[in-house]
Amino acid sequence: MKYNWQIPNSKISDTAIQLANDHNITPTISQLLVNRNINTFEQAKSYFRPQLTDLHDPFLMEDMRKAVNRLTLALENEEKIMIYGDYDVDGSTSVALMVSFLKQLDANVIFYQPDRYDEGYGISFKGIEYAKNEDVNLFIALDCGTKAIDKIAKANTYNIDCIICDHHTPGHELPEALALLNPKKETCQYPFDELCGCGIGFKLIQAFTSELGWTLEDILPYLDLVTIAIGADIVPLNGENRTLAYFGLQQINASPRLGVRKLLETNNKLKNITISDLVFTIAPRVNAAGRISHASAAVEMLLVKTEEKAIEWCDKINAFNTERKELDKDITAEALAMLKSNSELRDKKSTVVWNKSWHKGVVGIVASRLIENYYRPTIVLAINGDEATGSARSVKGFDVHNAIDQCSDMLTKFGGHKYAAGLSLKIENLEAFRTKFEKIVSHSIADELLIPKLKIDGEITPKDLELDIPNNPFPKLFRIIQQFAPFGPQNMRPTFLINGLIDTGYSKVVGSTHLKLSVKDPKTNKIFDGIAFGMGDKIEMIKTKKPLAIVFSLEVNEYRGNVKMQFGVKDVKLSTIPNA
Repeated sequence: MKYNWQIPNSKISDTAIQLANDHNITPTISQLLVNRNINTFEQAKSYFRPQLTDLHDPFLMEDMRKAVNRLTLALENEEKIMIYGDYDVDGSTSVALMVSFLKQLDANVIFYQPDRYDEGYGISFKGIEYAKNEDVNLFIALDCGTKAIDKIAKANTYNIDCIICDHHTPGHELPEALALLNPKKETCQYPFDELCGCGIGFKLIQAFTSELGWTLEDILPYLDLVTIAIGADIVPLNGENRTLAYFGLQQINASPRLGVRKLLETNNKLKNITISDLVFTIAPRVNAAGRISHASAAVEMLLVKTEEKAIEWCDKINAFNTERKELDKDITAEALAMLKSNSELRDKKSTVVWNKSWHKGVVGIVASRLIENYYRPTIVLAINGDEATGSARSVKGFDVHNAIDQCSDMLTKFGGHKYAAGLSLKIENLEAFRTKFEKIVSHSIADELLIPKLKIDGEITPKDLELDIPNNPFPKLFRIIQQFAPFGPQNMRPTFLINGLIDTGYSKVVGSTHLKLSVKDPKTNKIFDGIAFGMGDKIEMIKTKKPLAIVFSLEVNEYRGNVKMQFGVKDVKLSTIPNA
């Protein structure tokens, strides 16, 4: 894929210079902080050393007092409580979070998740009927519910009180729930509106336990689930999310719950667990349960208490994930072939594709794969009977949820975020929907948004990567950057540009499509290794031994007990700097 490199001004800003002097750090590091809107010594101190006191007062969230009072009453009267959550990672971790907390209080609690194929996403009428039949008094929905107007109305007719903990964009009308905890509500004054659903569930627990005299340290064990949801739901990793993830990673590395530990162990992740490990190891497996079978399997895995049961559930989850990967691979190949053979589809500013044989559980993943090849807002739908259901993914800077909202007259259901959404429609509306969606996208998307941007934090030289501690394989720059973690949206791992390195003669293609880079500084013969996924086609350019311009992040390469630094290559091309 061709990228538009965003190379910053080479001049270090005055703010960065001042920060470097105040913090006794290099201008390179201080500029990285300024790039992340960290402009003062106090902000930098808070960034590098988050504190639990950085978490906001949960009662600042509108309706929190109502929610806490109702939950208190339910526990005092031993009422039956049902926890309802969606079938993705955020929903499953949210359910596990609230169920495990309430069981700690000996509550009379059950949980329910909709079947992806029978009920679809969000609160379902079937779920409300289940609550009625189970004599539920209090219904707590997590990661869904903000648009469930008719479902909450039905629950109200059954005298079931509803608390909604959600982070999805509200519509013009809100459900008449007893409490709607959603920082994205226009009337909510909560200071941070980018919490995931599990994060809002945690804020309810924080508020409730504060009334009991508990400290934040008492509820730290629940942050493992919150952190998995933060990573999987791609919410910004700044503000309160950064604090939650920082302490959640500490919890996961020190004392993860049995189900999380078992999933990590069976995938050879035993120590130094990062957000990336959670995103690529835990999240796909939790997701696979709802995609292939039923999301309740993932919740059972996260709630498991015995080693025997942990092994049993872990084997099931890993099997689901293996099946999911095969479906993902096959459907992606079919969708790419469809676009390649149809110029009318290929030349649009949006992608909307569907097929009767596609598995509904993986269309969201396929949409993301298509964007990797055709960079534009994308919707992939699976057809079941007379209805098509699918997922939308977007490109940086374009609000796909808003575009879908403008087509709502053709839809039976939709919801989501700026960059990811779900939708359903009757199959007779597919062609008209594709036409209207393309018209909306083509009239509103700027041409520059259709070329992926590669943001570069700064340019460095080989000298910046010199080793400064004997027997330590990591330079000072790398060691400081590691303290920028946890990484994610709004706090990505810093990306650098280096000019003038040349091939050592040992660069090669591995795994048929990936580039294993071996380059050196021609002035000092210092060698650097790197991995460039999907860039095997650049090998002939590399072999010319002409000076290269490489965009990369600094990463750890651990292989057979050997640990060293490597370039995580984002892009590479011939250098345009004379005599580089």
